[in-house]
Amino acid sequence: MKKNFKILFIDSTHKIFVEILEKNGFHCDYFPEISANEIKKIICNYQGIVIRSRIKLDKLILSKAKNLKFIARVGAGMENIDLDFAKKNNIKCFNSPEGNRDAVGEHTLGMLLSLFNNLCRADKEVKNGIWKREENRGLEIKGKTIGIIGYGNMGTAFAQRLQGFQTNIISYDKYKKDFGNSFVKEVSWNEIFEETDILSFHIPLNEETKFLFNKNLIKNFKKKIFVINTSRGKIINTNDLIDGLKNNKILGAALDVLEYEKTSFENLYKNKKNFSNFNFLKKSEKVILSPHIAGWTKESKIKLSKLLAEKICKFF
Repeated sequence: MKKNFKILFIDSTHKIFVEILEKNGFHCDYFPEISANEIKKIICNYQGIVIRSRIKLDKLILSKAKNLKFIARVGAGMENIDLDFAKKNNIKCFNSPEGNRDAVGEHTLGMLLSLFNNLCRADKEVKNGIWKREENRGLEIKGKTIGIIGYGNMGTAFAQRLQGFQTNIISYDKYKKDFGNSFVKEVSWNEIFEETDILSFHIPLNEETKFLFNKNLIKNFKKKIFVINTSRGKIINTNDLIDGLKNNKILGAALDVLEYEKTSFENLYKNKKNFSNFNFLKKSEKVILSPHIAGWTKESKIKLSKLLAEKICKFF
């Protein structure tokens, strides 16, 4: 079967992905620059397709994939795949969140430490000959309550890295039960509002989670909070986040992802509204930003591809 099993790569991946598949008898065509129109013309010739985020595999494309057996997403999020269509047509979908969970856990912790200790601002000041100590007095993580929304691979990795900080870690996951352990307390949705000092999102983007963090959610928190988002930009309503920062209901935000990212995550949509909000975020001393790189390490690039290739080989 594998001899005639053709796999189309439409995004760049680590070379180990192709190497593992070809070693196991699959035929791979690597076209990381291929357009959506070109994909429609040739996808009927393939049993597998490997993607990242550059092109959305919607019903229009997938309806032409008459021989497709699987879709493999190099990464965690699956929002750029029409999963309902895939399921109805017996197309297996793979992803590899295990591959960048460590990177996300470390990056989330790094953003929190940077935010609490004013490291971004202090670095710029010192490099410009400005030496301010009292103005850059920080906060300690110890003793704070960190509310983790979503306790999958990413939420778990973040919690594991917080163990040595003597902090109170609580987590809510709508789709998981009985996951509490010696360092994480499983809580209800309402308990998140009552106890949280620092809120960190580790959930997929779908119709249920889109703009989950909005003015209605913000007003439910008993305390003033810090917010971290390393999941997807559209989990947070940026207008409402900015309002929260302005009225001091939100004390600070660490954002690796933004509402205005293009589907490929390679850039931002630019219009008047976006520019105004983004301008506020980049100027605010309460906010630190990074360009969707929480899972983007040299190690994760290898692991994402290696684990996904191994899943495909094991399944087929």
